[in-house]
Amino acid sequence: MISSTSIFAPVDTDLRILTENLKTLVSARHPILGAAAEHLFEAGGKRIRPALVLLVSRATMLDQDITPRHRRLAEITEMIHTASLVHDDVVDEADLRRQEPTVNSLFGNKIAVLAGDFLFAQSSWYLANLDHLEVVKLLSEVIRDFAEGEILQALNRFDTSLSLETYLKKNYYKTASLLANSVKAAALLSGVSTEIAESLYEYGCNLGLAYQIVDDILDFTGSTKVLGKPAGSDLASGNLTAPVIYTLVEKPYLEVLIEREFSQEGDLAEALTIIREGQGLEQARKLATHHAHLALESLACLKPSAACQSLKELTDNYILNRLY
Repeated sequence: MISSTSIFAPVDTDLRILTENLKTLVSARHPILGAAAEHLFEAGGKRIRPALVLLVSRATMLDQDITPRHRRLAEITEMIHTASLVHDDVVDEADLRRQEPTVNSLFGNKIAVLAGDFLFAQSSWYLANLDHLEVVKLLSEVIRDFAEGEILQALNRFDTSLSLETYLKKNYYKTASLLANSVKAAALLSGVSTEIAESLYEYGCNLGLAYQIVDDILDFTGSTKVLGKPAGSDLASGNLTAPVIYTLVEKPYLEVLIEREFSQEGDLAEALTIIREGQGLEQARKLATHHAHLALESLACLKPSAACQSLKELTDNYILNRLY
């Protein structure tokens, strides 16, 4: 499997600059908010979202260097993503993320919510300073989508009538919206045509959907060490994903276990066995592959370059290969 590090080689230096800049950008007036924000960026992560912004920036600026606005957009993207993770951890009452203590476990829920709000506010301020109305609109939509996705997920806990369409809509709000709108924004900053910008939006959208479906499959097939949380965590909390939705059609008894919210001893273990032995995981793999292939097709609008090749490899060799 190709690592994200080798795929991101064309923007390796850009990502190092980004990591240093993030620490400066979030230096808060209040020491605790500053400490919370610094802890988030020290925790690392793969930086997939800003890397995508930087790769699209380079793939659409072939004859010149990317601009300070491209770099700032990548930083804003990571700030928005990190803010959403902080709020996610509060909602999920999570103690660990990437094997590190969460902000809420270190500082309490009130500070964590405020730290997330602070990052959203900071990112919005830097966004406004890009002086590009269309880009401001795109990224503002992402922040709205995050909230909508969280609400949709909360309303549908343990709902066995959840449709695949609603599941994908929630995935768009929570994962794909940021990828789709931020890569489109990067393309607009490069001055590309409306058609190319729209194709890149489709790339980000389908890549994000494939990425989230793969994550949802790994919740059943991955190890606790890899996942950073116990396997089956999403199911235990009532978050029904593609493998579950498909399995419910094939194995109706699963509905009984879910609707009583795994209240009896052995319910969760039995549900996990049913899902792992059914066809739902394979159907979910096909769905992820479908969206990954749609993402690849959308890259036909770009001229050949190292950055474009990385965007292709990210889809084909990194996202899908996590399944095997």
